[in-house]
Amino acid sequence: MAALIAKRQGFALLRALLVLLGISALCGVALGTRKGHASLDYRSQRHRHSGHLSLHRHRQRTGKEGQVLHRSKRGWVWNQFFVIEEYTGPDPVLVGRLHSDVDKGDGTIKYILSGEGAGTIFVIDDKTGNIHATKTLDREEQAQYTLTAQAVARDTNEPLEPPSEFIVKVQDINDNPPEFLHGPYHARVPEMSNVGTSVMQVTATDADDPTYGNSARLVYSILKGQPYFSVEPQTGIIRTALPNMDREARQEYDVVIQAKDMGGHMGGLSGTTEVKITLTDVNDNPPKFPQSVYSMSVSEDKVPGEEVGRLKAKDPDLGDNGLVNYRLIDGDGMGMFELSTNSETREAVIKLKKQVDFETKRAYTLKVEGSNLHIDSRFLAWGPYKDEATIKISVEDADEPPVFIAPSYTFEVEENAPPGTLVGRVHAKDTDVANNPVRYMIPRYTDVDQFFSISEDGMISTAKPLDRENQLWHNISVSAIEIGGHHQDTKVRVNIRVKDMNDNPPEFATNNEVLMCETVAPGKIIETVSAVDKDEMVHRQHFTFRLAPEVAHDQNFSLKDNRDSTASIYVIRKGFSRLTQDVYYLPIEINDNGSPSMSSTNTLTIRVCSCDSRDTILSCNVEPYVLPAGLSTGALIAILACIVILLAIVVLFVALRRQKKEPLIVFEEEDIRENIITYDDEGGGEEDTEAFDIATLQNPDGANGFLPRKDIKPELQYPIRPGIGRPAPNSVDVDDFIKTRIAEADSDPTAPPYDSIQIYGYEGRGSLAGSLSSLESVTTESDLDYDYLQSWGPRFRKLADLYGTKDCSVHDSDDSEDS
Repeated sequence: MAALIAKRQGFALLRALLVLLGISALCGVALGTRKGHASLDYRSQRHRHSGHLSLHRHRQRTGKEGQVLHRSKRGWVWNQFFVIEEYTGPDPVLVGRLHSDVDKGDGTIKYILSGEGAGTIFVIDDKTGNIHATKTLDREEQAQYTLTAQAVARDTNEPLEPPSEFIVKVQDINDNPPEFLHGPYHARVPEMSNVGTSVMQVTATDADDPTYGNSARLVYSILKGQPYFSVEPQTGIIRTALPNMDREARQEYDVVIQAKDMGGHMGGLSGTTEVKITLTDVNDNPPKFPQSVYSMSVSEDKVPGEEVGRLKAKDPDLGDNGLVNYRLIDGDGMGMFELSTNSETREAVIKLKKQVDFETKRAYTLKVEGSNLHIDSRFLAWGPYKDEATIKISVEDADEPPVFIAPSYTFEVEENAPPGTLVGRVHAKDTDVANNPVRYMIPRYTDVDQFFSISEDGMISTAKPLDRENQLWHNISVSAIEIGGHHQDTKVRVNIRVKDMNDNPPEFATNNEVLMCETVAPGKIIETVSAVDKDEMVHRQHFTFRLAPEVAHDQNFSLKDNRDSTASIYVIRKGFSRLTQDVYYLPIEINDNGSPSMSSTNTLTIRVCSCDSRDTILSCNVEPYVLPAGLSTGALIAILACIVILLAIVVLFVALRRQKKEPLIVFEEEDIRENIITYDDEGGGEEDTEAFDIATLQNPDGANGFLPRKDIKPELQYPIRPGIGRPAPNSVDVDDFIKTRIAEADSDPTAPPYDSIQIYGYEGRGSLAGSLSSLESVTTESDLDYDYLQSWGPRFRKLADLYGTKDCSVHDSDDSEDS
């Protein structure tokens, strides 16, 4: 309330000051409004005010004698040079007065005002030239208005002087408080900053006129945030006010800044904004382990890589300032353990580097150092940015499984060895202090066919004969289980290789038939055969070939061993014929030189073929190929495809023919307009029957039309008869006419079957009856005469009763028609 009162008092003082300024201006104007020279003095005074245009203009004119004439056109007399904004007085505000030098005060001159706001904001008394403001003006919306004044003769509206522009300025008052357009603000400043460190600058804006008075002169002050921060009154720069502000103690501060106009004096308007200031972190805290000594334990059954324990040094700093780097610097366990840093939790993780043994060493010691990675040189004097801690690790005893002497075993055994043949021995022992005995077993999933067995002392033997050609390697596992204790077991891999024995005879490498021409020459090689053996080929092993004893003296073919594990087949005679014998079978005996030696007899098939002169095989059958009597599969498919395509074309053609429906009536091209058009409007008379086929209901004096039907083909064409007994054109009985036309249509096979159209469509162009529509008879008093309805027969009796005159009779109507 006090602020409101102060504001109102300020407005009253300002208004009084403005009134005094206006009175002084009026006095100056009154002194300068004398005739001639006085008006000129006022012009010179007005030129000294910026923003006002010279309203006196001189027109230069050259007379007949060549001399230049000067004439003063007009002088304006002002009572006030500005309008105070937000003025809320009871009467319109007087802005000024227009007065022309040619105005004698007799009312013959009319003053006209145009331009911005003329007629709405500013009005002029066309007799006196006084200008008033009818509305409250706001300088912040528009600071000045450009108007045009003109003096004209009242009776003729003839311009007495050319129009002249002048400016009305809106005088500012302090009616707008300062505003922070970008608030609320957020700022950051490093912790431990020196006093006076700039945080940020806030800026308020005032919509009042900065060039007039102190309405827009702002002063900044801090309402909330002492004693931590201060603000410069003129610039709005916020600075730190206390030293050594610690982020770890308090991180955020809420500051309120005020901006007050009128230079901060009483009666000024003010605005506030909030500034949230956050202290950013610096590395001003060294890392510190919560404990100086840490105790950990590890079981001897742990494998390398497993975690032993964790520790973490605390650093209250944030981000990179709080990062701690860990490393092992001393201890007898540096070779057994390793240290790494967890990237998420920033903890030092102690892991097992080598497997420990309780029976060998039961305790280890490590020393860990934690240090900052990023050190701020400004705070080096605050102490070393690192810390140390001791870790004591004890080894726990564990019931360990037996341990095999070798990590894996490889044995060999000959194939076809009898069951019970010794393969090899595995051995495991218990490393615990108890040294319990161990028993062995072969897991069945590693030896599904149960080829092997194992004894209690680890002796592996065969349980079935082995075939190298079926499986060369047998990879099994052997489990060693501690008897007593926790029955822990351990497994070892055992690889058994089956040694080869020469137990497979050789055979042809390929079993293809040999094709031979009928005209082959004696002594020609027709084939070179080779052999393979499923047994393992040893060094210097080869095959020998010879004909079987039963064909040793064959008269057709002979064999030559090439001594390189191949043999060549020769032809002895000539004159082979397919018709006589088309296939020859030649048994060949193959021997290897293994121990013991193995042999086998393989039959070579030789087929006789017909050849051309260049020994190119033409046919190897007894009878020549005969083409099949029927068609080939490809020809049948092509024929079926053609049939399907033809059927599809026929179906498509029939479908298109069914979809295309032709009209029953054959219309000529020029009569296409007579097709029936369906719409929902009521008929309006002759003009609406243009689109209908009304040929059958034309007036008797009209032309006769003929439309043949497509679905009926009459034997004789019946022309439309002129109609016997029709009434004369001037005396038409509509009822008889319609009955006659219906009878003709029923007896005429060529007439269209649209009886409803014949009834509805009556009224040809130029009908004597006129329109039957009642759309034009909406008024109660109609000038139309409906007496003729009495002569249309009983079907129109109702209409005649509704629209016909009561004093007219049917006879009168008939008499009038006859006359």
